[in-house]
Amino acid sequence: MREMMIKENDAGQRLDKFLLKAVPGLPKTLMYKFLRTKHIKLNGKKAEISTRLQPGDRLTFFISDEFFVKDDPRLFMRAKPEVRVVYEDENILLADKPSGLIVHEDDGEAVDTLINRVKHYLVDKGEYDPDGEASFAPALCNRIDRNTQGIVIVAKNAQSLRLLNECIKNRELHKFYLCLLKGVPQPKEAELTHFMRKDEKENKAIVYDKPVPGGKTMITRYRVLRSYKKAALCEVELKTGRTHQIRAHMAYIGCPLVGDGKYSDNRLERTLGFESQALCSYKLIFDFKDSCALSYLNGRVFTVGDIPFASDEILRKVGNLL
Repeated sequence: MREMMIKENDAGQRLDKFLLKAVPGLPKTLMYKFLRTKHIKLNGKKAEISTRLQPGDRLTFFISDEFFVKDDPRLFMRAKPEVRVVYEDENILLADKPSGLIVHEDDGEAVDTLINRVKHYLVDKGEYDPDGEASFAPALCNRIDRNTQGIVIVAKNAQSLRLLNECIKNRELHKFYLCLLKGVPQPKEAELTHFMRKDEKENKAIVYDKPVPGGKTMITRYRVLRSYKKAALCEVELKTGRTHQIRAHMAYIGCPLVGDGKYSDNRLERTLGFESQALCSYKLIFDFKDSCALSYLNGRVFTVGDIPFASDEILRKVGNLL
């Protein structure tokens, strides 16, 4: 027999959703059977799968230990505990992800990821104990490409994760990017509306003037901050969130990002050391419409400080090169 006590981070979930995360070796069909036959009880009684868990609830398991086997829960401790913190409190962490680091594991890297670095960092601070959590772990609420620098939002508890996901879904989070362009857009400030369809084979966004079957609307607002000859530093605000949106949209209007080899020829700027696109998710502004536990963040502006390509010196070098 095993028991689990439901803590604050696990509360509010449906029983079946919780069990799939807390007992990863248990097949879904067996889970339903064990609930029906009282091999899994909630507070000593038979429970429905749709029951919402509450803090202090007790789950009792009369099932084999083999179902509780998990992957190494501390694999992330092999990642560096290095996190560039833009802002942090008891609920959230805003991390400045460096270019070259992936946010989650992929086929090429399972250990040194942003989320693993954050978990290691929080363990070292005494703010996260994986052995003390049944189903919750600190989680990323947004993601950016490997070769893009910028702010990634981390939820440090379940309530914040739910609120931040709703905030992003309801477009109550304003995201701004800086990018260095080959060419100076005209006009120097505008909102672009086009349509895109992803080429899965090439992992590339194809942009169109008019709607296309299977396509999605793409809206990008840009503003030129500084320019020199044929180079421009722009601030971009995303109104939609499409694959490679900024890279594809700016290339479509004839001003591709410096260093971007997917949407332009980047051989020239590689001589200046640009190995990837000059793009940074550099600013966030929260705008929760309804009062909630994170409303204290409303109106605050969070920005990345060190952006290598944003200096006047780099702008001049690129402008002289193009």
